Amino acid sequence: MGVLDGKAALVTGGSRGIGAAIVRRLAADGAVVTFTYLNSEAKAADVVAEVKAAGGQAIAVQSDQADVSAVPELFERAAEPTGTLDIFVCNAALATIAPIADVTESMYDELFATNLRGPFFAIQRAAQVLPDGGRIIALSTLNTAMPVPTVALYAASKAGLEQFVKIAAREYGARGITVNSVSPGATATEMFYDNNPAEVQEMLISVTALARVGQPADIADVVGFLAGPDSRWITGQNLRASGGMLI
Repeated sequence: MGVLDGKAALVTGGSRGIGAAIVRRLAADGAVVTFTYLNSEAKAADVVAEVKAAGGQAIAVQSDQADVSAVPELFERAAEPTGTLDIFVCNAALATIAPIADVTESMYDELFATNLRGPFFAIQRAAQVLPDGGRIIALSTLNTAMPVPTVALYAASKAGLEQFVKIAAREYGARGITVNSVSPGATATEMFYDNNPAEVQEMLISVTALARVGQPADIADVVGFLAGPDSRWITGQNLRASGGMLI
């Protein structure tokens, strides 16, 4: 039996990368996982097929995290398979990489709508519908502690998300709901390879204690732990799943 048998989970941005790995991990632990995708319908279908082939249950739903009006229906759909929703993982995000001098108002508004405004109201909704003992997990970034050039928008939005997590943990702790964030280090995703030339990739590996790029499953396993019963005494925390990256 899996530790999440009988549970239902909602994962935003689950069609690829870390999100897809989280969907696979939670499903392997027994949860019925509803996950969202924005444009990658074919990739979302692949994730569903992989989960089903492994004996799990996954449902893909097209949804834009920036659209706050879609939040109530999304949470209702995620609760349909079991009658309740037990776990919410806020993973979807934009990673706009640009120097401050090049940032436009539209870039700013789009990123913060997706990375901060949407997650705020999704966490609010999760706390309304999750039963006592539920789990809320948000994906942040090590860039909140590594303020390097070109990541101002992304790092600032994730820093805000970490504050939402800390405060929500205190507001909902009396109900046994745990709220935590996970900050990946250098992880082998499309975003990592698209935004980092080879020399930067090598540099990041050189400052990582385990001397390699992380895999999406490395991050998903941390999320799986936080979603399960063994994490019951951990809340309001940011777990740096970075392979020991020096910061």
